[in-house]
Amino acid sequence: MKYQSFLIKYAEIGTKGKNRYLFEDALIKQVKNALKHVDGSFNYEKEAGRIYVQALTDYDYDEVIEALGRVFGIAWICPVLQVADKDYENLKRTVVDYIREEYTDQNFTFKVDCRRADKKYPVHSEQVNRDLGEVILDEFPETRVDVHNPDVLLKVEIRKLVNIYSRMLPGPGGMPVGTNGKAMLLLSGGIDSPVAGYMIAKRGVKIDAVYFHAPPYTSDRAKQKVIDLAKLVARYSGPIPLHVVNFTDIQLYIYEQCPHEELTIIMRRYMMRIAETIAARNGALALVTGESIGQVASQTVQSLASTNEVCTMPVFRPLIAFDKQEIVDISEKIGTFETSIQPYEDCCTIFVAKHPVIKPNLGIIRRSEKKLAERIEELVQTALDTEEVIWCEADGN
Repeated sequence: MKYQSFLIKYAEIGTKGKNRYLFEDALIKQVKNALKHVDGSFNYEKEAGRIYVQALTDYDYDEVIEALGRVFGIAWICPVLQVADKDYENLKRTVVDYIREEYTDQNFTFKVDCRRADKKYPVHSEQVNRDLGEVILDEFPETRVDVHNPDVLLKVEIRKLVNIYSRMLPGPGGMPVGTNGKAMLLLSGGIDSPVAGYMIAKRGVKIDAVYFHAPPYTSDRAKQKVIDLAKLVARYSGPIPLHVVNFTDIQLYIYEQCPHEELTIIMRRYMMRIAETIAARNGALALVTGESIGQVASQTVQSLASTNEVCTMPVFRPLIAFDKQEIVDISEKIGTFETSIQPYEDCCTIFVAKHPVIKPNLGIIRRSEKKLAERIEELVQTALDTEEVIWCEADGN
């Protein structure tokens, strides 16, 4: 069947009370953005807890489903047959035609579930269920009714139009991007940070990203890898401005002046300081990292407390309690895993001590940082002044 309409169902948005319309409008905006790169022309309509996408021209069904499947805020995508003629006998004939066209093999169990939003409609929901079930059984004798666990759940919604559908394709859930402010993602070339970006965007947060580059110790290919990861995350989050910061001189200075076992923590503290400055310049209200407790030396509770200490903004860590396999599973689902495992190292892996401190003492770390006083502010300012901003959009956008 060639559907001309798609019913978009949401979940969490429905709890927003008087502000729900703001979230619905934001969801429609994201749906429009997702479909503007799909061949075809579409109309968008909102009706009492329902959002419709109506095709005005020919389109590619698979492309539409794929695009909608990346829009946060969508719980279910329902290809729907919409009927303007509400005549009861016409409804019966339309349902029979729908079953015949949608299911070539009618050897299935089914249940009819009618919802009568139009209370002026003369036939009540339970009667519609019985009558439509009867005509389906009469027309397709191989079908059977199963009200508990049917193979096909036929939904009939009597509203301004009559909606008929039986397929519900899962959306990504979450909240529409842009409904919960903006945050700055510390993006590296690893597995974790792209997943963190995806997960924070799923909560409706618009993301910018910052990447710390260390040429010549990290190659242009390492930088390109991070750009590629940002583009992959942008399929879900929308376009991401990627702030590329040259971190080489800062790293070398820390390496020269500070104890090597503290290098990772002190380096991380300066990354957080710089990221917070860039975030504040660009209207972001929080930082986002891909850290998970205990995964590496810089991610013990003591280490996380040490890096947090330099920030005034909140630091969101959506992966904080995930184990590695859970993170890998999500990275495979969103398509970032194969890019993340490409063998191009970033600055976090180049300057790593053989025996990093795993329980840093804040007092000792602060004393070590005093050794940097002569030049560190100048180096940080130079890094900020020379940042490169790359606009990362999903391929095809």
